[in-house]
Amino acid sequence: MKEKLKKSGFIFKTYEAPNQSPFDKLFEIFKELITYTSGDFDEAIDWLKQLDKEYKLTTPEYTIDDFIEDLKNKGYIREELDPNGEGDGTGDGKARLTITAKTERAIRQQALDNIFGKIKRSGSGNHKSKGVGLGDEHTGDFRAYQFGDALDKVSMTESLRNAQINHGIGNFNLTEDDLVVEETLHKSQMSTVLMIDISHSMILYGEDRITPAKKVAMALSELITTRYPKDTLDILVFGNDAWPIKIKDLPYLKVGPYHTNTVAGLQLAMDMLRRKRNTNKQIFMITDGKPSCLRMPDGQYYKNSNGLDPYITNKCYAMAQQARRLHIPITTFMIAEDPYLMRFIREFTQANRGKAFYTGLIGLGEMIFEDYENNRKKRIKG
Repeated sequence: MKEKLKKSGFIFKTYEAPNQSPFDKLFEIFKELITYTSGDFDEAIDWLKQLDKEYKLTTPEYTIDDFIEDLKNKGYIREELDPNGEGDGTGDGKARLTITAKTERAIRQQALDNIFGKIKRSGSGNHKSKGVGLGDEHTGDFRAYQFGDALDKVSMTESLRNAQINHGIGNFNLTEDDLVVEETLHKSQMSTVLMIDISHSMILYGEDRITPAKKVAMALSELITTRYPKDTLDILVFGNDAWPIKIKDLPYLKVGPYHTNTVAGLQLAMDMLRRKRNTNKQIFMITDGKPSCLRMPDGQYYKNSNGLDPYITNKCYAMAQQARRLHIPITTFMIAEDPYLMRFIREFTQANRGKAFYTGLIGLGEMIFEDYENNRKKRIKG
């Protein structure tokens, strides 16, 4: 069991915080398990019971049953009819326990804390740029007034000081040459689309890659909605086709028996970004495999999993070039180290003039966070 959890990216630690209640201790583990099981409450509890047998997580005074009862009372789980149970849907079907929106938020917050650290909430639009210009973040630097500068940007204290130095106190005179403007930083906004590969290879070869990808998506969504609420994040998944998912759907995301239609994912991502008013736009793509599928005009699928198919890769390069013309950089996080796949990603990145990271699962979240922070900086001429 431990080996299976380890391969999934789940690391169990017996350490508990000082004064941590029995419920809080179990709840930390439960949130990890419910992510791993894609929201399946019964399976998560089965895992928790197995861990309890091995690590003695509970006591006679506080059992797993007590924990489940507390989850109900605190609003983390609820009973609902099982759509696969018997009955006609009028209330006589089998009931099952499922997680609530409160649990979904708790999972996102835990992902944010684990990956990005405990980032405190700040004001909206807190996006400092490297360049200076019209904005509302004061820098303490000053420059000479230029025609067209807004009057509310003029520093009266510094301007009066200049007038006294230039003209003297006895013959006070304030001219345009005395005026100075305080530099400000523009607070930019960013529209991001996160693409997640859910092809079958994301769980092949004895390694669970979809769970870390889900955690990154949950952490990024929590970061943006809490710290940068004026930014936007859209999430899509791509297999044989591509479709958008909502943030609340992330814990339940599963890999399907799909090939990898990268072109469909890029098309949908660009369609999403075309509707955004923000000038800063970007695409993050998490994938571990080569493009192996296209949807033809007649609705049929063209599939080829044997090596890199030039017909498919050329379509990918064309999409990368189209995104470049729209000023949409694509950053690819490639969870694979096959030389021929890395070569494809290099050519794809060159076509877009974007960036690529060849990474394992460890450190994936930190890299995406750092790249998000860097990409949303907008240079403005002062």
